[in-house]
Amino acid sequence: MTSEPSTPAAPEASPGDHQVEEVEHRQRPRSEAFKRFIASGWQPWRDGVPARAAGAETAARHRDQLSVRFPGERLVLPAGTLRVRSNDTDYRFRPHSAFAHLTGLGTDQEPDAVLVLEPRGGEDGAPAGHDAVLFFRPRADRDTEEFYADARYGELWVGVRPSCAEIAALTGLDVRHLDELADAIRKDVGEGGVTVRVMRGADASVEEALEQARGLDVGDGPGADAELARAVSELRLVKDAYEIEQMRLAVAATARGFEDIVRALEEAVRSPRGERVVETAFEGRARREGNGVGYDTIAAAGAHACTLHWIRNDGEVHEGDLVLVDAGVEVDSLYTADVTRTLPVSGRFSPAQRRVYEAVLEAADAAFEVARPGRTFRELHEAAMRVVATRLCEWGLLPDGVGVEEALAEQGQYHRRWMVHGTSHHLGIDVHDCAQARREMYLDGVLEPGMVFTIEPGLYFRSDDLLVPEELRGIGVRIEDDVVVTRDGCENLSAMVPRRPDDVESWMARLRG
Repeated sequence: MTSEPSTPAAPEASPGDHQVEEVEHRQRPRSEAFKRFIASGWQPWRDGVPARAAGAETAARHRDQLSVRFPGERLVLPAGTLRVRSNDTDYRFRPHSAFAHLTGLGTDQEPDAVLVLEPRGGEDGAPAGHDAVLFFRPRADRDTEEFYADARYGELWVGVRPSCAEIAALTGLDVRHLDELADAIRKDVGEGGVTVRVMRGADASVEEALEQARGLDVGDGPGADAELARAVSELRLVKDAYEIEQMRLAVAATARGFEDIVRALEEAVRSPRGERVVETAFEGRARREGNGVGYDTIAAAGAHACTLHWIRNDGEVHEGDLVLVDAGVEVDSLYTADVTRTLPVSGRFSPAQRRVYEAVLEAADAAFEVARPGRTFRELHEAAMRVVATRLCEWGLLPDGVGVEEALAEQGQYHRRWMVHGTSHHLGIDVHDCAQARREMYLDGVLEPGMVFTIEPGLYFRSDDLLVPEELRGIGVRIEDDVVVTRDGCENLSAMVPRRPDDVESWMARLRG
């Protein structure tokens, strides 16, 4: 990270003075001679414009679908802003998922951009629908101070930003300068004016501008905004061919990341932070082949596997342990995989480990049998839970006198002590995709071709759990695959990562040579 020498701080405020004086530590040249000199002698920016992005066409279809839901209303969907990591350094930018889904833009080109779907008047026989306008912050000219002095946006600091013309060519959208946004979103807002909905949680300044325009009579603003969030979430429940292809790319890269993990296990055993060796082996692949990871990698060895969202990943990895790795590569379009494998560090399962592993695999297979058009999403979980409850009953872990049916009953659920999470969640541009969808569209929704979700049962026997036999304590197993519903069943997108115990052992032996 490029830094600049600091200058002495300003004198401290006197007691009782609560105002904090801003202090400038940067030593930037400001002479007029420098400004003239740094603006000169550069080659022109590249000629031509980029080809249309692969996701532009599918994004246009998504916008058309959303337009039908909200005729005559202005829809405002921000990409989001840069967020501070510490002091004056920012996190890597990732646009809001709804913005990416509706523009086809991924990676990190567009902080502060805002997509506006402007309703057509429908007058004089004009067609109904919306015109899509993207408000964007283009690169600054080289004779501006932003070019050399702005550490967030300046070309010398973060590289060359695209022009509005380039983004227009990439997306097929009408692209305008971000300076025009405020007037565009506030136009005709208020009593008797156009209804405006905004995607909340991405850009506070856009929300504030709309609140001011709505005035004191906000009316149903928050409720209307929540309805927009629900609609864009439900729009992603069924993926098209482009989206499924992006998921395939993400899963294929993830499979290679799991191969990297197996090859790194010997080093992990030697390291005092072996889990970090596992984590970075995978994340190196994610950065080389994609945008990065789709979520924080879980690399949980031994008893850490019983902590469902263990992301500290600072523990040791021992021979004889299992290591549960839950990880996914996010490709440049921002679609992500989400795969979990539980691997024997030694390359061979112990009898107790295999016993638990095979029970989890049986539960997963039962859910796979349900994954076909016409069944409900809820049934996936029910099928897996019946297997889990049956095995726990056979092992004598349920309370005395409690059978499988009583455990499965709503007033029972004893088996959930050892698997408190759900079996499936939708997957796509978010790892937990479609999260704002209505219950009747999600949990109670009927499976359709093009739906992509996980199947991920598990069993987790904590090392301090006195209700399980000692040989099972500290064993945590989860098996997670990414599934797309087809016309007559389902396809396991992550099937190339072995999941049956004998296959896992053979695969690990081959990779280790």
